[in-house]
Amino acid sequence: MTDTTAAAAPDFTLPSTDGEVTLSALKGAPVVLFFYPRDDTSGCTKENEAFTALKPEFETLGVKLYGVSKDSMASHEKFMAKKALTVPLISDEGSDMCEAYGVWKEKKMYGKTFMGIERSTFLIDADGRIAREWRKVKVPSHAEEVLEAARAL
Repeated sequence: MTDTTAAAAPDFTLPSTDGEVTLSALKGAPVVLFFYPRDDTSGCTKENEAFTALKPEFETLGVKLYGVSKDSMASHEKFMAKKALTVPLISDEGSDMCEAYGVWKEKKMYGKTFMGIERSTFLIDADGRIAREWRKVKVPSHAEEVLEAARAL
């Protein structure tokens, strides 16, 4: 069931730990993009581990999973190896993709204001449209919620 009013997901071509990824080349399969602030930090590690644990269930549904941050490819590869992660990670060092998806935001922590990635997830249907989005994600049970939404596509 596709919502025909859903916005087209912004296309991109970026490097990932699985080789170059172009969203439009993935049409025909649903895609989950989860944006997270930084490799090897507590919440980001938990989120990546949760999606890694559920990856076989997403694959059974034919859903492609990708994590996205501004970290370099070297950082992504080190993070994946250290934490035994299996979900490919996309590097958006120039933040073009983060800006296109509206996740590059002003944030505040410890009284300081800075720009960073707002933890967000997008479920893109097989036609390349955003079927569902989650903003200001809280990590506990989030991957399970995304899986349920993918099952409903």
